[in-house]
Amino acid sequence: MDIGVHTPPLADESLEGALSYLSEIGVGAIEPGVGGHPGQDHLPRAEHLDDDSSQQEVRNLLESYDMRISALATHNNPLHPDDERAAEADTELREAIELASQLDVGVVTCFSGLPAGGPKDEVPNWITAPWPPEHDEALEYQWERAVPYWEELAEYADEYGVDIAIEMHPNMLIYEPHGMARLREETGERIGANFDPSHLYWQGITITDAIRYLGERDAIHHVHAKDTKIYEPQAREKGVLDTTAYDDEPNRSWLFRSVGYGHGESHWKDIVSTLRMIGYDGALSIEHEDSLTSSREGLEKAVDLLDRAIFETEPGEAYWAE
Repeated sequence: MDIGVHTPPLADESLEGALSYLSEIGVGAIEPGVGGHPGQDHLPRAEHLDDDSSQQEVRNLLESYDMRISALATHNNPLHPDDERAAEADTELREAIELASQLDVGVVTCFSGLPAGGPKDEVPNWITAPWPPEHDEALEYQWERAVPYWEELAEYADEYGVDIAIEMHPNMLIYEPHGMARLREETGERIGANFDPSHLYWQGITITDAIRYLGERDAIHHVHAKDTKIYEPQAREKGVLDTTAYDDEPNRSWLFRSVGYGHGESHWKDIVSTLRMIGYDGALSIEHEDSLTSSREGLEKAVDLLDRAIFETEPGEAYWAE
């Protein structure tokens, strides 16, 4: 395994500046945005797609800093009921897949998207309960929209030899492991998870159990290292479906935190160990969204902890078991 970084927090740096800084603090991989919500500050798609010269410049930079790209990121909603917005997100995804293939990157990270609750609706609708019955009907409608789209996109990605890693994210159709497993089963092996524990913590999901569940299905294509802290006094009053603004930290029932500030070092060592058990040997890509610290301090503290947690060598033979 190696330590990676999802690079949007370093948008004020050039690609070379970001690589130089990350190399100095012990990072071995980057996950740059190429569209959607992460933006594309470090790897603009239009400048690099089908351009051998610009792609070679990227390869040269990566080599000079002993760095690799773990995935290209484009998080948006290709199932949006607004046709123009859906088409834009779909184009981002397809071009990200093409660019990943051209750069010899094996994974594109994204969201599942979220349809409306019915054919006449104008906004996406996140369904969290099967009652009243129209909610169950809406969820069925959403799956009827999602499966053909992702089945076709999986075939498209397969043509380019690229895996699609979907982040399980509330306010998207796929937000927990069972939904992730269902989508993979119905659409193909190119579809899997960008396993981000931060959104699972506040849903009450046990991270190591979720890793094992998806690992049994070979369904983890990429991993984010991102923590969450639940603040029990607030959660006891209003639960965890909290619409309080992210920058109103004292009044939120949970916050995204830098690795180690939601759960301790032993917990992250358990995550790393469980990932090894299921055969994952890729990057732990740090996604910094901690509003209580600066990007660089948050990244550096996360790298420091993960450096003690990850395994850098292959396991030896269990000679004691002979």
